[in-house]
Amino acid sequence: MAKSIATYVAETMDDAPMTSFHWRVVALISAGFFIDLVDIAVFGSVVPDMRSSGFATPSQIALMISAVFAGTLVGSVGQGELTDRFGRKAIYQGNLLIFGLATLASALSPNYLVFAALRFVAGIGLGAEVPLCFAYAAEFAPKQIRGRIMAFTHFIGGACSWPCAILFALAFREVIGWRGLFAAIGVAALIVFVFRVTLPESPRWLASHGQGRRALDILKRMGLPAPASPLVEDAGSAVRSDPVLVVFRHYRKAIVAAMVAFFTIYCAVYIVATWLPSLMATDRGFTVTKALTFTFGMTLAYPLSSAFMMYALDRIGRIKVSICGLMAAAVMSLIFWQSNSQAMLLITGFLMFFCMQTGTNAMLIYTGEVFPTNARASGLGIALGVSKLGALVSGYTVVFVQAFGTPAVFVLMAALLVVGAGAVLMIGRETKGLSLDVIAPPESSFAEQPQEYPARKIAT
Repeated sequence: MAKSIATYVAETMDDAPMTSFHWRVVALISAGFFIDLVDIAVFGSVVPDMRSSGFATPSQIALMISAVFAGTLVGSVGQGELTDRFGRKAIYQGNLLIFGLATLASALSPNYLVFAALRFVAGIGLGAEVPLCFAYAAEFAPKQIRGRIMAFTHFIGGACSWPCAILFALAFREVIGWRGLFAAIGVAALIVFVFRVTLPESPRWLASHGQGRRALDILKRMGLPAPASPLVEDAGSAVRSDPVLVVFRHYRKAIVAAMVAFFTIYCAVYIVATWLPSLMATDRGFTVTKALTFTFGMTLAYPLSSAFMMYALDRIGRIKVSICGLMAAAVMSLIFWQSNSQAMLLITGFLMFFCMQTGTNAMLIYTGEVFPTNARASGLGIALGVSKLGALVSGYTVVFVQAFGTPAVFVLMAALLVVGAGAVLMIGRETKGLSLDVIAPPESSFAEQPQEYPARKIAT
């Protein structure tokens, strides 16, 4: 019996060696991810400047933070239906263009309301970037090193971005101001947009949507072998199932557990990312520069965390790494604010950042693998969308909980991380070393209509 084109493409990409083509895709994916995360980190760094300059009060800053996270919620959830139906590339490019233009415009905002509105629009592009980044990376990576490649993507885009953003803010915030920082980010996003025009469509997506010839052409460009015998396009090669329906009908337990995990964990993450410099400036009496310098030292844990994941995910496994990291982060968050010296504050903060980054992003990578190709962006996008709800309420939560003392903020963080670790256990089975189509077979999503798409031969 002839092999289906979807099966051939999946097997070929699973067993492929890493080529220069792979690395170019990884570089282009990581670059957009890098710019987006720099934006979030810089926002947290300039909050004290916005307050001291009189541009916004703490409650108005909370509104601006909420606006960008509301936008990321729309972008994260909204991209899934479009991406899984119409392809990865077009949506991936569109989201970066939206983000770049809106971020550039936000630098000219006359008041906090206009800034909040533009941050909402930028957030739409920002929200679509992360699920698309990991869907792309998972679908191009060979199965035995998929964890390593996705961790490397995060190392460049999601880890190095934080210390680079803090350094950027430290070096230029007094020279060009917070407006200049946002203008520079917008220009950088548009430059990456131009380079990313050359990104190929995902062959796995093409093969599962009746475009087998295009999928084979991309495999040829990647230097991978042509099929030795004729292939067929079967029912699995023309998916028309609604991707959101697939997620909630066939992967209900996984998506509910993922939503709980993402909400609680990212609520804790964004409390740290957005409010830590301000908390150190107000509660510890640090100057803004000193608070940012300490935060920079702590964020050096991020690239080390991603480097550790490059080793651990394909050896220890996604689930164990995620849960151990989250539980350790919960413990460190309780110790952090009790530190009696500046050196201890820096050390415990570094360890807290390392553990939180490891646990959170092992979960993110893992969730990008547990849904099928025809619904991967939707599943991950919905889960990440719920994480934006956590981020959305984090600003107001800090303002409320801080009334009970800053230590209460870190107790809340620890509780959120523990709940999130429990939810990770419920998402599904371990995925290390497994083919994406073994983890979540695309055929299972439309088994009820096997006769709808008759098999047909494809020339090889």
